[in-house]
Order: sequence, then structure tokens, then C-alpha cells
Amino acid sequence: MTVSPSVILRRRAVAILVLSWLVAGVPVGQARAARSVAHAPGRGRVTPRPAAKKTVLLERRVPATKAGLPNIQARGAIVLDEGGNELYARNPDQERPIASISKLAATLAVVSRGLELDGLTTITKADIEVARGGARSRLLEGMTLSNRDLLHAALMGSDNRAIPALGRAVKLSPPQLAAAMTAKAVELGLKHTRFHDPTGLSVQNVSTPRETIALLQAVIRNPILGPITERVQYDAHPVGRPPIRYTNTYRPAIRAHVQVVGGKTGYNDDARYCLVIATKIDGRLCYMSFLSNEGKLTRFGDVARVADWMVARKPRSPTAAGDEGPSMPPSSKMLAAAAPPAAPLAAPPVLGEDPPPPASSPAGMAPWVPPLEEGAPTAPSPFLGPTPPPPPSP
Repeated sequence: MTVSPSVILRRRAVAILVLSWLVAGVPVGQARAARSVAHAPGRGRVTPRPAAKKTVLLERRVPATKAGLPNIQARGAIVLDEGGNELYARNPDQERPIASISKLAATLAVVSRGLELDGLTTITKADIEVARGGARSRLLEGMTLSNRDLLHAALMGSDNRAIPALGRAVKLSPPQLAAAMTAKAVELGLKHTRFHDPTGLSVQNVSTPRETIALLQAVIRNPILGPITERVQYDAHPVGRPPIRYTNTYRPAIRAHVQVVGGKTGYNDDARYCLVIATKIDGRLCYMSFLSNEGKLTRFGDVARVADWMVARKPRSPTAAGDEGPSMPPSSKMLAAAAPPAAPLAAPPVLGEDPPPPASSPAGMAPWVPPLEEGAPTAPSPFLGPTPPPPPSP
């Protein structure tokens, strides 16, 4: 039986199409079905059905301020000064899912039950099941770590497997740990904060921007947890294995005039991108909470917008250019005239070199952090809006 050239060309075209589908990850069953249709007598050319497109918010520029206030992109937000006064608020008392911000309550609950910091805990298959559906974990089944290391993994790396392991270390199952977390929220006077699971994967883990700040403040006050949430990097040491380096997930919030005292990020498909953070901006303590943000870096852009807004509102010195300030008595003028000349300004750093760290940091401030390496995540411009959401992360 002679096959016409047109049939041969059509079959070759379909074979190339099916091969390209397989390379692109089209299910084998679908590719086989297309191939069978192509070889069926009397059938025409097979046109692949276009895949459904997922809505992705592209990065866009937004004004730094709006109506004289920072142009916050989060759906729920609040900014408080050290005295608890509101500097900015948007739906501050509306309940929302908080994702891995839940880990603040989880670590408070296990530490309050007398967690032995130097005790050893092994990651089990049950821990992996509890964390299933979350971000990739570096805590592998059978790995043994100190509970101190697990606290760092939970608060800095937001590792979901660390939480059920810590609960087991204080003899709490995951449901019991979630109940203990809710009890801790009640103890702190939080009326809109509840937990259904200990890791933050459940949409039923809810709180408000205002109450997440109260949770963070409780963690910062804790003598064990406070120093952990302030750290930028930490090396965990599993027994018999290479160390695991954790970099705090809030690191992109650090800027030249923003020092982080403590914080926690969170993400799941329902909560979206969340951040609660305590900062010192030009030496002024400030608490911020941003819930339900579109775009992984947009929450850090909100921090930048608040910081720039606060710096711009800072009162100017009365001796600014063009203002001689209040008059001085003659003796004071003489003393001022006799004062030695000011030391010359230091030369600016050479491009390509890192500036030296300050000799010391004021009490309570996070340590100086060198500039990030090329390709590492950095603090976004205050003009950045939502960015394309990556795969779910804590």
C-alpha cells in the first residue's frame, strides 16, 4: 500500500509536535491521544488545545506617597511608633490569614513549656506529613538537630518541619500545639487570633495587623526568642552532617537607614505575602504589619515607602541653610568663634568596595549587614508595586 507524500509529511509534523509537548511537560496520556488521532484514517490535522493561563501581576511602579501618606500596597496594614501611636492604618483590625507568621505563636508556646534548648530531636516522617504542601525544607527525614537549631530554622528559615518536631520535644501533637498557640494568644489578650494548625499552612490561622505586632513584641521580649528573630544569619549543625546556613527571610527589608530588630514573613495561596517587622528608622523604633500583599517583594517595598516617608517628615534642624537660628549671647558667640574648625568629611567610598562597618551599634539595633552579593535578593525600590508571585513559600 502506497502512502501519499502529504500523509507522510502530516505524520512527521505531528511526531515533532508530540515530541515538543513531551519536552514541555505535557502529560504522556495527552500526547498519546494526540498521536492516535493523527494516525487515525480520515482525521485532519491535530491542533493542540492552549493551556489555561494563570493570572500573574506584573511588576509596576507606584508613587511613593498618596495623599501625604506612604502608598502602602497591602490590603491590611498598620504602622505604630514606640509608644503605640498609629502612624498609618488600613483595615488594622480585620481578620486575615497570616500563614507562617503563625510560627511566632508556635515558638512562644513550646518555649513557655520548658523546651530544652540543648536537647536533640530527630525529624520523622510524621513531621514531613504535617509540613506537606508548604515550601521546600532542608530538614530531611532522620536528621537530628538541637532544639536551639530548630528554633532558628522555624523563625529565620520559616521551615515547616521544625514546628511539629519542636512540639514533639515538649510532648505536644500538632493539634495540641495549635491549641496551645491559641491559648497563648488569649493569654496575650488577642481576641482575633486563632490557630488551626501549627505551621501556618491552614487558611484558618487568622489574626489582624494590630495583633500580629503584639505577637512579635512578645517574641522580642522573650530572652530566648528575641535574639533569634534579630539575627540575619545562623548556622545549624545537624548531627553527623554538614551545617545548614539560614538567612532570615526578612533580610530584603534591611536598608541604609532601616535596621531590623525582629520580624517574620509568611505566605500561602490564601494569605498571600505577609510581613510583621520591628525596625529602627534613623534611630526611631517602629512596628509595621503588612498582610495580604500581592508580590513577594512588595511587602518589603511597603517597608521602604514607610521608612522614606518617616525620614521626610523628620523635623529639620533650626540651623538649616538660610536660618541663623536663635540669637546667642555675646559670650556664646565668642566661644563659638574660638571653636576649632570641624574635621574634614571622610572621602566617599570607592565604587566596588564595601563601606566599613560602624564601630558600634546603638543598643537594641540589629548589627550592620554588608551589601548583598550580586544576584541576591535586595530591598526593592520604594516605587515597586506587585511582582510576579513565585511558587508558594513560607
